[in-house]
Amino acid sequence: MSHRPWCRPCRRLAPLYLFVGALILTGAGFGFFLVDALSPEQRLELAARLEAYRLELVRPEGADAAEAFLDSFLFYARWLGLIWLLGVSVVGVPGVLALDFLKGVLMGFTARLLAMEMDGGGMLFALAALVPHNALAVPALMIASVSAIRFAGWVAGERLLRRRGRLLPPLKSHGIATLAMLVPLCGAALAEAYLAPRLLGRLLSWLAHFA
Repeated sequence: MSHRPWCRPCRRLAPLYLFVGALILTGAGFGFFLVDALSPEQRLELAARLEAYRLELVRPEGADAAEAFLDSFLFYARWLGLIWLLGVSVVGVPGVLALDFLKGVLMGFTARLLAMEMDGGGMLFALAALVPHNALAVPALMIASVSAIRFAGWVAGERLLRRRGRLLPPLKSHGIATLAMLVPLCGAALAEAYLAPRLLGRLLSWLAHFA
């Protein structure tokens, strides 16, 4: 009997998680094909930036990992804060969904671009560049998004329509859930700044032996 209070919320939220996940996957597919819409000049510019990044990876001193970590963490923190704010505003739920879609677009676009421009092992390069940090970032952003959507739905149903229920407990739960996601997002920033560049550097060295 004691397990039911935990199972019911999980069952209720499962369709919402599936919807957010499907939205991210749809965005990834859109971003994957968005590369085809780039002009030749835009492709050349992006290829030049990728080449500069590749050369930076093989240099002994490498990039400033601490600065990269701070930039990445602040980016994730702002993204998370925006999700929280849009959820609290109630009417910002479409914005939360748009951010989830955008996350997918960025991943799909990056994966396709890396696979196309990095000759030999482009798909491996894309996986090494995207998987380490997104394995933590995507679930964290999904949880924050579901929390925001759930809070907005509660406010719309209980406070605006039925005129009942206390606002503070759900708001507190939403805030705690959002703040808790800073932990995996910090891990994602660490992986992006320290782990991914090393994986990419090793991959480039490995591919150089077969060039």
